[in-house]
Amino acid sequence: MMNQTPSSANPRVGIVGLGYVGLPMAIQFARANCQTVGFDIDQAKTKAVNEGTSYIKNIPSEGLAEQVQKGLLRATTDFSEIQHLDAVLICVPTPLNLHREPDLSFVVNTGRTIAPFIRKGQVISLESTTYPGTTEEDLLPILEKGSGLRAGVDFHLVFSPEREDPGNPHFATRDIPKVVGGLTSECCQAGCALYARAVKTVIPVTSTRVAEAAKLVENIFRSVNIAMVNELKVVFEAMGIDIWEVQQAAQTKPFGFMRFDPGPGLGGHCIPIDPFYLTWKAREFGIQTKFIELAGEINTAMPKYVITRLLEALSDRGKPLKNSKILLLGLAYKKNVDDPRESPSFVLWDLLRERGAQVSYHDPFIPVAPFMRQHPHYAGNQSVPLTAETLREFDAVLIATAHDVTDFTFVVEHSSLVVDTRNACHAVPARLKEGKIVKA
Repeated sequence: MMNQTPSSANPRVGIVGLGYVGLPMAIQFARANCQTVGFDIDQAKTKAVNEGTSYIKNIPSEGLAEQVQKGLLRATTDFSEIQHLDAVLICVPTPLNLHREPDLSFVVNTGRTIAPFIRKGQVISLESTTYPGTTEEDLLPILEKGSGLRAGVDFHLVFSPEREDPGNPHFATRDIPKVVGGLTSECCQAGCALYARAVKTVIPVTSTRVAEAAKLVENIFRSVNIAMVNELKVVFEAMGIDIWEVQQAAQTKPFGFMRFDPGPGLGGHCIPIDPFYLTWKAREFGIQTKFIELAGEINTAMPKYVITRLLEALSDRGKPLKNSKILLLGLAYKKNVDDPRESPSFVLWDLLRERGAQVSYHDPFIPVAPFMRQHPHYAGNQSVPLTAETLREFDAVLIATAHDVTDFTFVVEHSSLVVDTRNACHAVPARLKEGKIVKA
């Protein structure tokens, strides 16, 4: 029987990928008194970790620095150190390519990088969201070929989907249950023993495929329901009905209803991407996922709907969208985070620019627009200050992200037109909103 090293007193754990998933997991394993090493190809990240400085807003530097100072957490770009560890967690991105197909290049490249350093008895866990079969069909052969070892015989291979929710104050990493599926039952047991050291609840399932599918179901559920309410928003607007008031009324039902709010489009690394991983894989089995794809089409169409509402509002005021000055309020994909991944704000920016508008943005959490793979041309743009003078310079303010720190009463008071996609102005006094607010 394989030596289940992670059941030892203090397993040594490696985390590959120190982003929004990997960094909090690394800190949590360190808090559990596990010697933890973070791996990343970005030297700026490894340097920041070793200095105890967080580069993610919702992860305080104090908690990171505490584990670094205790000697329980450090980071490196030297992947050869993996050979000295008992477990390795792969937390790298799984985006879509330009054709909206799964891009497993980060997983594949990570597998090739770590394979030569895998040793007997280790647990290798993939946490990156992906389609069912990835762990066995894509990652396993790479690890076996590069290591000369056999998964399930010489080392344990598991899939345990990430469930981080950046900016959610109600759920810390340790409180979110971890689903674990193994290549074999022994692999699953080893994976569960590993994660049980860091989180309160571990849920074993019968295979890596079940674990992979569970993550997709979680996010497809949200995608479909958001699409439904986005479609209802358009329908009710045509009827002169406020979708937000409808939602508030509907949620008073104490059973059988779960609230999902509309918006300018989907953002984040999960909901806009994960459904397409399943639709792509389903085609391999000759199955068309019509319902999921329709939800994706509705959500993808929301930015165009928002721009149409903005164009109409400007037209009513005798102004064309071309050459109008538009302030985009918010680059982050959701409020109170500094995470711009897949943010609909960039799509809105593209659409405005295509129509000749002059666009600036304000986001207190993203002072400088980062490099985005599909929107590289915005990198380096700086957030403008949110002052009365600044607001008066613009023909319209487009609220894409409703950060709690933003004073929307102030925004409305000093703006000539506000297009609100988040119901952010609901508490603004009626006397200030008169003729200024357009919901989209």
